[in-house]
Amino acid sequence: MQPLTFFATAAKGIETLLAEELKQLGLSQVKETRAGVYFEGTLVNAYRACLWSRVANRVLLPIAKFRAISDDELYSSVKKIDWSRHMLASQKLAVDASVSNSNIRHSQYAALKTKDAIADFFRETTGERPSVQTDKPDLQINLYINNDEAQLSIDLSGESLHQRGYRTRGSVAPLKENLAAAILYRAKWPEIAKQGGAFVDFMCGSGTLPVEAAMMACDIAPGIEREYFGFRGWRQHDEKDWISLLEEARARRVEGLKQPPKVFGFDHHRPSLERAEQHVSQAGLGDVVKIDYQDVFGFQLDKTQTGLAMTGLVVLNPPYGKRLGDENELSALYGEIGKVLMNHFHGWKVAVFVDDQAKGKDLGIRANRIHALYNGALACKLLHFDIEETNILRQYRLPRLLSDEELSEQARGFSNRLKKNLKKFKRWSDQENISCYRVYDADLPDYAVAIDLYQGEKLWVNIQEYEAPKSIDPDKAKVRIREVVSIIKETLGLDESEIFLKRRSRQRGSSQYEKLAAENNFKVVPEGNCQFWVNFEDYLDTGLFLDHRPLRLRIATLSEGKSLLNLFAYTGSMTVHAARGGARRTLTVDMSRTYIDWSKRNMQLNDQTGENHRFLRTDCLSWLAKPTEKKKYDLIFLDPPSFSNSKRMKQVFDVQKDHVRLIEQAMSLLEKDGILFFSSNLRGFKLDGSGLSDYLVNEITAQTNPFDFKQRKHVHRCWEIHYLT
Repeated sequence: MQPLTFFATAAKGIETLLAEELKQLGLSQVKETRAGVYFEGTLVNAYRACLWSRVANRVLLPIAKFRAISDDELYSSVKKIDWSRHMLASQKLAVDASVSNSNIRHSQYAALKTKDAIADFFRETTGERPSVQTDKPDLQINLYINNDEAQLSIDLSGESLHQRGYRTRGSVAPLKENLAAAILYRAKWPEIAKQGGAFVDFMCGSGTLPVEAAMMACDIAPGIEREYFGFRGWRQHDEKDWISLLEEARARRVEGLKQPPKVFGFDHHRPSLERAEQHVSQAGLGDVVKIDYQDVFGFQLDKTQTGLAMTGLVVLNPPYGKRLGDENELSALYGEIGKVLMNHFHGWKVAVFVDDQAKGKDLGIRANRIHALYNGALACKLLHFDIEETNILRQYRLPRLLSDEELSEQARGFSNRLKKNLKKFKRWSDQENISCYRVYDADLPDYAVAIDLYQGEKLWVNIQEYEAPKSIDPDKAKVRIREVVSIIKETLGLDESEIFLKRRSRQRGSSQYEKLAAENNFKVVPEGNCQFWVNFEDYLDTGLFLDHRPLRLRIATLSEGKSLLNLFAYTGSMTVHAARGGARRTLTVDMSRTYIDWSKRNMQLNDQTGENHRFLRTDCLSWLAKPTEKKKYDLIFLDPPSFSNSKRMKQVFDVQKDHVRLIEQAMSLLEKDGILFFSSNLRGFKLDGSGLSDYLVNEITAQTNPFDFKQRKHVHRCWEIHYLT
């Protein structure tokens, strides 16, 4: 038997998910296209799609294609079809139509002409004509006209498949059920559920996301409770096949409910909670989905009591601006959501569905993945987060500031130390013409932060909070950081937008270079006779290592007429200083496309362009082992990471174990009278002098450790390395 071709429609942005889902249902010849997916098979395959697809809107069976350049041509082509194969004259009929880029411009008129043609077919062949019924007709016809080409289909679903049957008639939800399912697919809920993870939506409204999550995890067909499908009144419908599929789905539901996941829905709106409980009950999930009261403001959760002493997935669909109104109120709400996530869901995966990606900044957590989805005609973003504190540095929302009366006695001690430091470093920075420097570095044990000033067109403050020992009460640590930010804002007279707060934890590998966000808010700051782009929000470091300032100035004075090789170049600041110092040629090498592009922008900012200044994006370790470069260099700057096991590198690198080999490889590219500068910020690093006995090695750490970093000894160690004469 020749397979039939079907078309499953989907909302914009969901086509790929639908194609993947249909393949998992065992359907063949799946082909994704605009607004849906084609597939081939028997009627049983189409029934399976209607019963099991969580993201499709409708399943259509195309029965005719023809040209329809006019209403008469449409009418005659429809009337030629043998409609007695599809319905009886006594049955009820409905037609929905859509038109685009065609002579026939009005969809309602096209639907009317189609109805007339079908009615006239029956009147002429039977003496009767079917009546029209828009709600749950016996036969639903779909007409689509594009560029004057018409496709006529039987709508096997009859009405949108998002209508599962568990929602109370007349209740309006911010999310349709199939969009909720798409969000869950994108958030990888099926995989998390299989691993035993729990599900939480603490802004669940009428319960759509928790119900869909439970149905998905318990292998419950989304259409199992639907009373109406379009194919039930179609003359070619095979009831026996349909009943067989239903029995299979019911058996799978029984099996799936034997080991249900933990699914929770919370909300502060009592009427919404009542509807959510009703929907859970009507879906037959009363023993699976727990609905309870929680307010985001004042959120308290006893995980032992609820059985949530595990990790899993949090999915939220918070109010959009249009739904809440006041932007300040909305910003406060999103900030509180972020606090709930960080305080109560450490180790969890999180997905938040928003109408504006910028709201991620109000959450105070950086998204690691973003998907575009549409809620009706509204373009939205699904932001994905890992709620993890270890090994990352995050820019996050500034805490609520404290008034002077709320400050502790210890805070006043911090305030006095900060003011003293500001006065001392201001005098020094003015004398040395330095615009970016550190003014405080954990001087007082109770206030373990580093504070850097960056003076550009404005004064910006970058605060890095060091990770507190586990012995420190977390609540006390939060109060201290609020005191720090409040005092800095008041002392320097800054706006909150000019203060950036980050938490610095222990770093492994190249994690300090990983991107944390995508704000792209770059600022320009000066250093010596150079200028640099810095970024306070998107990365662990700003793009300018302040402790290397004296070394950059040292290399600048040596560069006139010389050549420079900058390895592990980061944002190319050393290259910029060399070029501005008169270097005749430079090569900047880094593995990251982001940092090579940043280096180029820094060079352009300083008018240092041209073929003499080259950039190479490659793994420095592999390149040094077998360099493509034949030219040698007068100056080489080598500042490798302390450790790296990056997937982009072909080998694991440990600077303590591997520095001799690395230096020797770099020395092969050095001119006989040249200088290699080697730097490492690994705490406790020891240079293997015996392994480098063929060279003249001179430590210059004291000369390159700047005045503003004297508080933190050995922020880096640095050596000049020459060939023996």
